[in-house]
Amino acid sequence: MSDAISCYHDLLASGSALAADSQAALEKVQQLRGLLFGTRPVCTVLRPRFLTPAQYRLLHDTVSTLLPAFQTMYDRALADPTFRQQFRVLDWEEQLLGIDPGFPDPSPTSRFDTFFASDDELLFTEFNTETPAGAGYSDALAELFYGVPVFQEFQRRFRVNPIPAKPGVLHALTDSFKQWQGHVSDAPRIAILDWREVPTFSEFVLFYDYFKAMGIEARIVDPREVEYRDGKLMAGDYHITLIYKRVLISELVERGGIDHPVVQAVRDRAVCMVNSFRCKILFKKASLAVLSDERNAALFTPSQLAAIARHIPWTRVMEARKTTIDGVEIDLVPWASANKDRLVLKPNDDYGGKGIVLGWLVDQRAWDDAIQTALALPYVVQQKVKLPYEAFPSFENNSLHVLDRMLDTNPYVAFGAFMHGCLTRISTEELVNVTAGGGSTVPTFLVEPR
Repeated sequence: MSDAISCYHDLLASGSALAADSQAALEKVQQLRGLLFGTRPVCTVLRPRFLTPAQYRLLHDTVSTLLPAFQTMYDRALADPTFRQQFRVLDWEEQLLGIDPGFPDPSPTSRFDTFFASDDELLFTEFNTETPAGAGYSDALAELFYGVPVFQEFQRRFRVNPIPAKPGVLHALTDSFKQWQGHVSDAPRIAILDWREVPTFSEFVLFYDYFKAMGIEARIVDPREVEYRDGKLMAGDYHITLIYKRVLISELVERGGIDHPVVQAVRDRAVCMVNSFRCKILFKKASLAVLSDERNAALFTPSQLAAIARHIPWTRVMEARKTTIDGVEIDLVPWASANKDRLVLKPNDDYGGKGIVLGWLVDQRAWDDAIQTALALPYVVQQKVKLPYEAFPSFENNSLHVLDRMLDTNPYVAFGAFMHGCLTRISTEELVNVTAGGGSTVPTFLVEPR
């Protein structure tokens, strides 16, 4: 890996116009293709993320081991309201959990957020089972980089292969639709559903183009535009039969109410929606707490318990209780107060880095105030993970700059069963999240010497 990175950076620093030409190509094509997060380019550096085949196998195999444990936990939560209380599901969400989506998987398309603390140390910090974004951006950037001059030169010495994610999203959508239909075989009419003002709108355009290229009818639809009439979910004269749900359920209900036309249509089986309302169970940050809590160990096989211990950082719902860490019993609230430098507080149900408090970056008073907020609202407390750094180059003000940036590794999951694609985000901030405003997306490639 270090050889590939050094080779790439040496090419850029060779004294030729390669860096300037590459930066110009990167900026031009992103503008032409609309690869923007709001108004800024999705990718701001000149090098993709490289994964070795060994890293990819570890990622793939770990995902395959952990997913059945998440499925076991979900099945138990759906069937057992008492057990489900551990996830801190809200009352209105409980109503939606009763709606049968027409297919068994609550999240046919999802994404883990992970960190390679070292080449063989992989830690899973979140599971986005509701609206896993970024697949369109990642795939489009991979295509774009093949035209960047330095990447073309790099391929003389190294073999690179992309890790596409869009096909997994499409397959999960269409397969869920077939299950929902039963014996009928009509082609789906997709609505990519979210608010028009969101900064990820340009990614919806990428998916719209992809669906159309695959021969599937699609439109980008704002939830405020839909009506449920005569047993059909309509956006003007467009009859929607399959929703690619990018809008957050909480925002849909907050703005449109529990009887929003989308909710009514899904309830009546007039439309197929992916992901379903039942995705909320595993989307809760508490899902990692339930998975790693000693109270639930009997649910899992020995191999799953070993994977949980190795790959899931210690996580608990923030509440007044006794629990264990590293086999030692603790009183959670005072222990959390005394150990802020090794802990993170996260809202149970939010995205984009909102509400996250990194204990080592705040003083004791601010941390204790955050604990009180966490006790009043559903929050989890999670053990700090070692953040990996890699050097990434950029060309600014006629000069090449190579800066260390933190990076995460985010495998997409299809059908709740296997890894299908991978997103990488980089940041100069310790909160690695593009929505939070401090990061950039880069394409991910497998790399081997020629």
